[in-house]
Amino acid sequence: MQRVTRQIKRIAIGVVGSLVLLVGIVAIPYPGPGWLIVFAGLAILAAEFDWAKRVLLKVRGRYDRWQLWIKRQSAAIKAVVWSLTALVVVVTIYLLNGYGYINDWLNLGLDWVRSPLGIFK
Repeated sequence: MQRVTRQIKRIAIGVVGSLVLLVGIVAIPYPGPGWLIVFAGLAILAAEFDWAKRVLLKVRGRYDRWQLWIKRQSAAIKAVVWSLTALVVVVTIYLLNGYGYINDWLNLGLDWVRSPLGIFK
C-alpha cells in the first residue's frame, strides 16, 4: 500500500510540475514572471526527480549568465533583444487570434487581424 501511495505522489508531482513548467515556458517572452514560473516548475519536479535537480541548476546558471551578458551590452544590442522579444509576443498573440477577438468585440471589421491558423474562431 505504501508503494502505491508513493507512486501516486510521484505521478502527481510529475503532472503538476510539468504543467507549471509548461506554463512558465510559454510565459517567458511575455511581461511578468515567466522565468520564475519555470524555476518553480523545475523545483516541483526536483522534489521527486534527480534529472530535474540537474536541469534546475543548469538553467539557473545559464539564466544568471544571460542576465550578466545583457547588462554588459550596449544600448543597441539591448534594443535588438527587446525588439525580438516584442516581436515574439506580437506574433504569438496574432497566431492565437488575440487580435481577432479584439476585432470581434469592438466590431472593427478588420478581417486581416484574424489568425491564419483557422482553429480560433
